[in-house]
Amino acid sequence: MRVTFDLSAKDISYFRHMMKEARDSARGKSEATIRKGAEDLLADLRDAEISDFVRERLSTLETMLALLDDSEWQLAGPDRSRIVDALAYFAEPEDLIPDRIPGLGFLDDAIMIELVAEDLKHDLEAYADFCEFRTTGEKAHSKGQDTESREAWLSARRTQLHQRMRRRRRGRRSRQGGARKPKPPLSLW
Repeated sequence: MRVTFDLSAKDISYFRHMMKEARDSARGKSEATIRKGAEDLLADLRDAEISDFVRERLSTLETMLALLDDSEWQLAGPDRSRIVDALAYFAEPEDLIPDRIPGLGFLDDAIMIELVAEDLKHDLEAYADFCEFRTTGEKAHSKGQDTESREAWLSARRTQLHQRMRRRRRGRRSRQGGARKPKPPLSLW
């Protein structure tokens, strides 16, 4: 059986409200606690019989966690906080649709992942570009290169990508603020 639906601006606004409540509830919780909630959700999703819609969004959640773990990406400050804040919803034990409901239990989580991914689009794109650059660079450079030269070419690219990510985010915010006709709210922040 296939069920499709569209989220209205009001629906999206409701999800944004739920994310805000989750972020407010997560204040004072450590990054490790918030991450653990997202990791637990991933484990539950891997073990559950879930729809393709939900399964397709798992990689985005995995990428958000990897982005925080990757010491070579060196995400810090407000950029890191954005990702941790995005994971706050998944750290809450109670969500909109109880996970135990077959077929629908993880639907709210998948929708939230989709909305978070849209808002973190530039962060996720920059990280994907960094990973690709690192993989390509490692193949191009000899295995015996010294650590300093490897860090130098990674650092230069990381700096470019961090700057691009921030610039695109600012551009997106200014375009959204300057639009004549309001669009449905997709941003969770």
